[in-house]
Amino acid sequence: MSDRLKYLDPVALATVKNMYIRARMIVEGFITGLHRSPYHGFSVEFSEHRQYMPGDEPKHIDWKLFGKTDRVYIKQFEEETNLKAYILLDSSASMNYSSGGVSKLEFASYIAASLAYLMLKQRDAVGLCIVDEKIRSYLPPSSRSTHLKLLLERLDDVKSGGKTDLATNFHELAERIHRRGLIIILSDLMDDPERVLNSLKHFRYKDHEVIVFQILDPAEISFDFPREALFKDMETGESLNADPWHIKSDYKQKMQEFLDEYKYGCLQNNIDYYQMSSSSNLAKALADFLIMRKKVGG
Repeated sequence: MSDRLKYLDPVALATVKNMYIRARMIVEGFITGLHRSPYHGFSVEFSEHRQYMPGDEPKHIDWKLFGKTDRVYIKQFEEETNLKAYILLDSSASMNYSSGGVSKLEFASYIAASLAYLMLKQRDAVGLCIVDEKIRSYLPPSSRSTHLKLLLERLDDVKSGGKTDLATNFHELAERIHRRGLIIILSDLMDDPERVLNSLKHFRYKDHEVIVFQILDPAEISFDFPREALFKDMETGESLNADPWHIKSDYKQKMQEFLDEYKYGCLQNNIDYYQMSSSSNLAKALADFLIMRKKVGG
C-alpha cells in the first residue's frame, strides 16, 4: 500500500514553516510579494483578489472590499504570475546507496517533498522530474492545493536502478522548459563533472535560476571501510577487492577534487551549490539551507 505522506517529516516542516524560498534572480513570477513579475502586471487588467501576505505593497490593497468584509485582500492582475519551480530528482542506481540509515535517494526525496510543500504553501507552482539515464517521469508545475498529493505519489513510486546520464537529461529539459523559473537539482552528481556543468550552464543560458544539492553518503566522504572490502559499482556491476587503508588517502584526494570541480564550477556560473550528507538531520539541513539563502539575498 502506498504511503505518500512518508516523505513529509512533521518535525522538519514545523522547523521551517515560517521560512520562504526566495528566488534571487528575476524570474517570471513572484512568491507572496517577494517575487515581482518582469511584466509589471499591476498596470494591466484586473483579474481577481487574493489574500494579503507579508511583503505585499499596501497600495494594492482593495480598501473597499476591506470595508465590506473586514479582511485584507490584494488586487491581482492578469500579468501577475506565480513562480514556476522544477525539482529534478536523480533516481539512478548510485542514489540507492546507504552505509546505514536512509539512502541518498530517500534523503533527496525528503528534501524534494519538503521544498514542494513550502513552495505550494507560498502559492508557487512546483513540478517534479525523475531522471536516471533518461527522463523517467515528469509532473508539470502546478500551484493547486491538490498538487502536493500527486507529487508525493510520484516520489513514493520512485524506483532506482538505471545508469546515470544527467547531462543528456538536463540539456533536454533546458530545451523543453521555456518559461524562466527555478531549477532545483537533487543528485549525488556521480557523473562526468564537465558534461554535467555544461548542462547546468544550459539552464543558466535560458535564464533559469539553478540550485544544486549534491547528496552523498557519509562513507563516500570518510571512506571508513573494514579491511579487504569488496567494492561494487551499483550501475555497471563491476567489482573490485581492495584494502581500504591502502587506497584511502588517494581516494579522499580524488573525491575532494571531484567535489571541488562541482563547487567551483557552480560558483563560476552563478549556480547555488549545497553539499549534504544523507545522514544529516533533515530539519537542520533544511533550516540551514533556507537561512543561507536569506543571507545571500535569495
